Amino acid sequence: MTSVPAAGPGAVGRPWWWPALLVLVCSMLLAALVASARAAHGAPFGVDEVVHRWVLEHRPRWAVGSAVAVTVTGSGVPAYVLAMLAGAVTFRRQRWCGALAGALALVSVQLPRIALASWLARARPPADQWAWSASGYAMPSGHTTTSAAVAVLLTAGVYRAVRGRARRPLLMTPALWASAVGLSRVFLGMHWPTDVLAGWLLTALWAGLPGTFLILRRRRQTGAVPSNEGEGTWARSVWDKPWSWASWKG
Repeated sequence: MTSVPAAGPGAVGRPWWWPALLVLVCSMLLAALVASARAAHGAPFGVDEVVHRWVLEHRPRWAVGSAVAVTVTGSGVPAYVLAMLAGAVTFRRQRWCGALAGALALVSVQLPRIALASWLARARPPADQWAWSASGYAMPSGHTTTSAAVAVLLTAGVYRAVRGRARRPLLMTPALWASAVGLSRVFLGMHWPTDVLAGWLLTALWAGLPGTFLILRRRRQTGAVPSNEGEGTWARSVWDKPWSWASWKG
């Protein structure tokens, strides 16, 4: 009979259900948003039109350049460079493997985004109202999804590598940047607001599902979640693999 390891300090009292609840809420919101967009045949919602009209009426020319400078960092080469940097920082002992993992992680969020966008085939706002170039379908916003995923990877890298007073502001910086990228898509007139919301929700699911697994696995390691004797061999082998995602903590 296998003995159960002693729980770490505060492990038992630490809440474990909140990441699962977050994933559930985000999945329900995304499903409702996608279903509504599908039922409307891709037409913008009332709130989309109201916000879009307000932006066009309150968009100073001097701010357009700044918005463009922000939005171009949220996709393409800059986004993949940041993702690879985040992976290299997270896996400090194997930086090249970490950089590759960062790039592959970013690819993994693009696949469901492209599939969902192609299925919905939602049109963007009229092209004559854009302040910058764009292509592809509207929902979910590609720049929003990509930048939010990169922000998750950067946050993991900062959490892994940085200590001291600089840690807290550095942990907040990726989220602020990703938020600015998403809002710039609306400001530049190339996306409806709900396109951006869909991108954020999709990324929350992409990050939340493995995040929930990691938290539960960590609790199991500290003894907060005891293992079952009748657990199947396959399940045990997957759970206890040293190369699993939980091993990034080194």
